[in-house]
Amino acid sequence: MEGRQCAACGKAFRPCPRVRDQQYCGDDECRRARRRRWQRAKREADPDYVDNQARAHRAWAQGNSSYWRSYRLGHPEYVQGNCERQRERDRRRGAAKASNLAKMDSIGTFSTVPSGTYLLVPRDGENLAKMDSIMVEITLLPKG
Repeated sequence: MEGRQCAACGKAFRPCPRVRDQQYCGDDECRRARRRRWQRAKREADPDYVDNQARAHRAWAQGNSSYWRSYRLGHPEYVQGNCERQRERDRRRGAAKASNLAKMDSIGTFSTVPSGTYLLVPRDGENLAKMDSIMVEITLLPKG
């Protein structure tokens, strides 16, 4: 039986006789690399797969709403590293201040804005927004 070179780690391995085109050895890290490669290709080729994964993730997140809060409490090094990476992203984007960041539900209601016809003009990247937040300038247009 011939030996092959693992596509992930580069080490020689003996393929399983039942797997004709085996490209990865049996090491855990190499198996994860194979799975990640398959998932990346699947996401690029199959929009239904992407939609199903997103729905499954949302369902899990709803059932485990305190998971990330608990994780951050138990892993302060993760929190610190995440803050540093966010500052770097902000710097690259040219963000003025962290106070200009918007949260998911920041749109809220517009009860203080009278009904009428408005011209909505996107702001020139002055503020960062998340998810469904939109930073606009609102100008009331005269009738007629």
